[in-house]
Amino acid sequence: MVPENQIHDFHPPISPSGLYWTVPVPSGGLNVNSDANTVAIEMRDVPVVDQPKWPALDAVAIPARMTFKMVWKSTGEPVQYDDPSKQFRFIGTGAACQLEAHVEVPSIGFSWKSDPLDKSSAAFAIMGQESNGRYYA
Repeated sequence: MVPENQIHDFHPPISPSGLYWTVPVPSGGLNVNSDANTVAIEMRDVPVVDQPKWPALDAVAIPARMTFKMVWKSTGEPVQYDDPSKQFRFIGTGAACQLEAHVEVPSIGFSWKSDPLDKSSAAFAIMGQESNGRYYA
């Protein structure tokens, strides 16, 4: 159900293979420091669509683009979850996370920019390794 106050919904278009909510990360877009305690992803002008009535089947998709930078820093606090019945395992650490984003929908003259990275914080973040499905064993 679409919330009544939803004005925009930005996401990558569905690929011809059917894969959705993912985009390739260009070379240099992902940086991991030498001890793997800080990870940053930065992408510019990623093609997305603005689909305000998504997930409604008749939702119109308007071309848009997004630029963002997201940084995770390990807190060192161990996090482990293993559920053999769901073939899901995560081993890693808690993390502090910050995000700065900017989106534009040129055809309707709309743009939005978040607060700067240094003013951002997440209530929950983790970083580590996930194994699932056939990779679980």
